Amino acid sequence: MRRRTLLAATPALLALQSGCERRAAQPLAGGWIGARAERGHLLRDAQAREPLLRAAAATRPKRTETLIVGGGVSGLACARRLAAAGRDFALLELEDETGGNARGHRLGGMACPLGAHYLPTPGPEAPEVAQLLDELGVARQQLGRTVYDERMLCHSPQERLFYQGQWHEGLLPPADSAERRAHYLRFGAAVAKAQRELGFAMPAHRARWTSGHAALDAQPFSHWLDAQGLSEPGLRWYLDYCCRDDYGAGSATVSAWAGLHYFASRHGFHGGEAGANAEELDAVLTWPEGNAWLTRQMAAPLAPQLLTGRVVLQAEIGRHEVSVLAWNAASQQAERWTARQLVMAVPLFIAARLLSQPPEALRQLVRVQQHAPWLVANLQLSGPLLGRLGAQPSWDNVSFGSEQLGYVDAGHQRLDPRPGPTVLSSYWALPQAERAGLLSQPWQHWAERVLAPLQALHPDLRDKLVRIELMRWGHAMSIPTPGLRGSSSLAALRSGQHGQARLHFAHSDLAGYSVFEEAFTAGVAAAERVI
Repeated sequence: MRRRTLLAATPALLALQSGCERRAAQPLAGGWIGARAERGHLLRDAQAREPLLRAAAATRPKRTETLIVGGGVSGLACARRLAAAGRDFALLELEDETGGNARGHRLGGMACPLGAHYLPTPGPEAPEVAQLLDELGVARQQLGRTVYDERMLCHSPQERLFYQGQWHEGLLPPADSAERRAHYLRFGAAVAKAQRELGFAMPAHRARWTSGHAALDAQPFSHWLDAQGLSEPGLRWYLDYCCRDDYGAGSATVSAWAGLHYFASRHGFHGGEAGANAEELDAVLTWPEGNAWLTRQMAAPLAPQLLTGRVVLQAEIGRHEVSVLAWNAASQQAERWTARQLVMAVPLFIAARLLSQPPEALRQLVRVQQHAPWLVANLQLSGPLLGRLGAQPSWDNVSFGSEQLGYVDAGHQRLDPRPGPTVLSSYWALPQAERAGLLSQPWQHWAERVLAPLQALHPDLRDKLVRIELMRWGHAMSIPTPGLRGSSSLAALRSGQHGQARLHFAHSDLAGYSVFEEAFTAGVAAAERVI
């Protein structure tokens, strides 16, 4: 830059800096939303729980054929299948809205997600999901192939990465050296070999489990990468990012099976091929409110049987029926339910707390299964942010090296091409050590931690920020740690071979990790066992 150009720009830069400082001095508008932690924590507060249990036990029972506990994706899938079969059921959900990790929100009149925000188009191993999309009008069959509603397919540009001072298309760091390109090619070959020789599927149980899978499952992904000599920093950052994004923990924590499954069960890895920097761009379905669009569509026809605001306190499996004690948070009344069959569509560690006599397989599993805490922050902006060098604003925007997972633009799917006010949804898979702080620290503390790295990308962020609302997930998803996927206890719970015929489990925890396809098929499978 010429000296006179710099001098001419200085007053504008100082004015911008002054405006940012004034904006930063103003208190943030926002707060916590979306979760009632005090309800869930009744399960571990014996002093508060005991009088509610006594009150519930003394009430006249409400009866149904099948009782479902939990209204996330699995619970709704189970309810939907039972309804299609004409079965009597009731579903009890802790929160005021069903949807689980796929709930949504509105901020400044704009829809935005509180959790899961996309669904890859399903492959041949997930016919249940494909059927759902057909029934909801997302997909249709035309001349022997599946055609998706263009409004629901993720619009372009889809992904970009902030790397070395500018934005690049795709999330894979550019292959700007011979070493990096060679490592990309070697990892791609390893994924292709795993697909060819072992086999992977989505959902995972549709692929036969072999000794080769078990060997991968026995070691951390980072150890396997070290053994393969795959050490290039750009590749290692990207693979660690993928693990944190899909599993809530990095490559040193998840198993090598999980690390390879991420690629081998879907699109493979082609980063070393010419022009493949955006190689992960399979067709993706998304909505402004994320996967809440799906769960709300699933829930709508079932509304009379979906009972929200119910804190389930205890479940007992009897010889002839099951009995469930609950607290209706809305009416502040105790309830007792009896049914012939019980579906526990909640995280497995919650099921273990609720069941008076949990199966031994469940006891063993919850000793080792870990769950990742997540923080989702929705930022209402008064207008578009200033551009930076490189690729244009995309649906998914990630910064190389950041501990956060980037942000998606909830307004990306709108049909109006003119930039305007929007909501950015920032995602952060936190270390498990941060879980207590997520509950105890004020929302302003976490808001500032979210904003700091984003402001480094967008210096005008504070000027455009109207409000920030945060959703905390204390136990957002199961982490596929070494040994979990091949656990005999997990297999017993998933197949229903746990010794209690009236009890069924339905949750993505049964896969060892959390994605829509796993949760949905688990719910359908539980309903089939009930039927």
